Amino acid sequence: MDHLGDARAALERITSLRSKVAEMESTRVDTEGLPTAEALAPLLPGGAIRVGGSYAVHESVLLAMTMLQAASAAGAWCAVVGVPSFGVEAAAAAGIDLERLVLVPDPGDQWLTVTAALVDVAQIVLTRPLGRVVPGDVSRLSARMRQRGGALVALGSWPGADVSLRVTHSEWSGIGDGYGFLTERRATVSATGRAGAVRPVSTELLLPAADGTVRSAVPAGVAAGGGSASVLRPVAVAS
Repeated sequence: MDHLGDARAALERITSLRSKVAEMESTRVDTEGLPTAEALAPLLPGGAIRVGGSYAVHESVLLAMTMLQAASAAGAWCAVVGVPSFGVEAAAAAGIDLERLVLVPDPGDQWLTVTAALVDVAQIVLTRPLGRVVPGDVSRLSARMRQRGGALVALGSWPGADVSLRVTHSEWSGIGDGYGFLTERRATVSATGRAGAVRPVSTELLLPAADGTVRSAVPAGVAAGGGSASVLRPVAVAS
């Protein structure tokens, strides 16, 4: 009887997982360019994430998180592999739909296998490479992404990435003469393409702004709304 109960429980789990995968597959955004945050559009060719494309984001979890935001808001499933510092509270504050987010914080040495599996069901997969990636792996993943209508964002280096983003300069505001509270970070984000395919470009972002969002930086000393003071409140942000 115990074995029969275990078998029934296993069957229920399998049925539930199959149903979840079917739901994920049925909610794809069928476009040739996946939407991305308005602040990042100047850094990406065509102002969107290319289906089948791969993108490298160096060091900044918040910048990588922002790559997912617009597609998630449009109804796409997203997955995050091997990024234990990816906080769900910060993701929700950034506008990512947690109901359509799959997290695998610690895949160990199976990170590439897990990433490849999630490419089949999630439209954007954010992964942190935890080992060597050979050209053959990249080609197979790219083919699967094109077939499934998805894209990959790597937190760190990725061979043959269409675009690489990195923070080249940043400074925090809010700290006075030895006291105060950090309010926002003004950052210069630069984008380069593979083999000169994309002309290097840079833009100034608030990463994050005082309200926790990521957006284009206004000129220094000019406040939004004609000089009115900003309302500051505690927010959850990633680095």
